[in-house]
Amino acid sequence: MRVFNFSAGPAMLPKEVMERAKEEFCSYGATGCGVIELSHRGKEFTEIIERAIRNTRELLNLSDEYSVLFIQGGASLQFAMIPMNLLAKGGFAEYVDSGVWASTAIKEAGRFGELKVIGSSKSTNYDRIPEVRHFKPNQGSSYLHITSNNTIYGTQYHYFPEMPREVPLIADMSSDIMSRVIDVNDFGLIYAGMQKNLGPSGCALVIIRKDLVERANKDLPTMLRYSTYVDHNSLFNTPSTFAIYLYALVTDWMKKKGGISAIEEINDAKSEALYETIDNSDFYKNPVEPSSRSRMNVVFTLPNDELGDKFVKEAAKAGLTGLKGHRSVGGIRASIYNAMPLEGVEVLIDFMHDFEKSNG
Repeated sequence: MRVFNFSAGPAMLPKEVMERAKEEFCSYGATGCGVIELSHRGKEFTEIIERAIRNTRELLNLSDEYSVLFIQGGASLQFAMIPMNLLAKGGFAEYVDSGVWASTAIKEAGRFGELKVIGSSKSTNYDRIPEVRHFKPNQGSSYLHITSNNTIYGTQYHYFPEMPREVPLIADMSSDIMSRVIDVNDFGLIYAGMQKNLGPSGCALVIIRKDLVERANKDLPTMLRYSTYVDHNSLFNTPSTFAIYLYALVTDWMKKKGGISAIEEINDAKSEALYETIDNSDFYKNPVEPSSRSRMNVVFTLPNDELGDKFVKEAAKAGLTGLKGHRSVGGIRASIYNAMPLEGVEVLIDFMHDFEKSNG
């Protein structure tokens, strides 16, 4: 029985990537050494990290204005590194609160200076994205920070505020990076923990405009300065070599699939099919305001908690795992990141229909 992993993260990787990694784990190329054993200073790993960077530039159509960085600590470290580097002394930054991870970023950044929360959907239990189309930064703001997709609540930005260059837009894109076409030029910095769309946990992809690196705080510890990663191609110390290797394989796979525009089409088809199933049912309910629905994390509830628990258990027996909603909200959550094939969503929909017939 094939298992489809709907976990919110760490999430499933493409089957082709896992098979390639299996082949190379014990002996990479002609080295006779496993890929996880390779020196980060050797020519083999140099090729891997350079390929990972080239793939990123190609997939996101990055200009030379941007640097591609790999930083340990996942997205959570970025909650601190961003204000440490970019929050001007005596100044302030602006944040939008759209869920748990956005509020966590706000709390962490508050350790380093003044913040202004200029939008929040907390009062409606984060069931929507705060209206941001016409947000205007306050004069003197160091940056505006948003979380582009909220895994727990199943919400996602479908447009971004237009910001003047001097007030960069910064986005935590951990759960929807490279799932849809975006114009990186609209952002000063984007970052993402790898464990959802890009690879394993423990490492973050950071894409930063070079002028922000130049204006950043120079008095920080070495490993907390963006300039350290820019100046040394993310190789100042030993990086997460296996995570970067898997990221290179995942981005190779994305290119073979036709790039992000092709992946976006598949993601749209997956999410539309799931939402249509939910909307056409009196048994399943989606609590999200329709214009804010996520294409990555589809959340829904059943008539009661007992049925929800039964759904999760029976789904797992049918090879559909990781469907239990976050402990803070309950319900069901189907995370359908890039690696989830359309077939997996179709199997889930068939199971939903059968479960409703048996329990409705």
